[in-house]
Amino acid sequence: MPESARTHYGSIAQIFHWITAILVLIAFIYGPGGSEQRVYLPSRDFDRQLHETLGLCVFALASLRVMWRLVDKQPDPPQIARWMEIAGKSVQGLLYLLLFAVPMTAIAGAWLEGHPLTLLAGLQIQSPVGAAHDLGLRSAKIHTQLGDAILWLAGLHALAAIYHHAVLKDRVLTSMLPRWLRLRQADGR
Repeated sequence: MPESARTHYGSIAQIFHWITAILVLIAFIYGPGGSEQRVYLPSRDFDRQLHETLGLCVFALASLRVMWRLVDKQPDPPQIARWMEIAGKSVQGLLYLLLFAVPMTAIAGAWLEGHPLTLLAGLQIQSPVGAAHDLGLRSAKIHTQLGDAILWLAGLHALAAIYHHAVLKDRVLTSMLPRWLRLRQADGR
């Protein structure tokens, strides 16, 4: 491999990747789910506030991540079959799309249903649009479906990385691992 070849993502890209993955998972777990009446029950306030706060954080991180990706150098891709390259880029593109679509459909759903976004500490972001309740309900339903889709797609993404590592024995998985973890792996710990 030429000395100038880059085999790993930089630290900032790795931080964006792992924090986003963790926040998406926690947001999914704390998603209040169910009917509008259930979501907005006072007993569900903490879950909803945490979910909405994490969703906005995911949206902000995804925005920063895309901007960073425009200026950061990506690792050189491994030599793989063309279909695998296309599948990998497609999944990556869909994940990025969902990182924006999931929070946007949630925001649209809440606002169109006539609810403010309520973040942790009770901070509220009021709707700048008028209520259109039925449209809000549809948007909220799409949000739920896209939330499920991002988890399934992220799981497929993780399985593909494990396949690359265990079967193809290439550097796809390790390219996103922090340096300290790669060093531990190389030492056999």
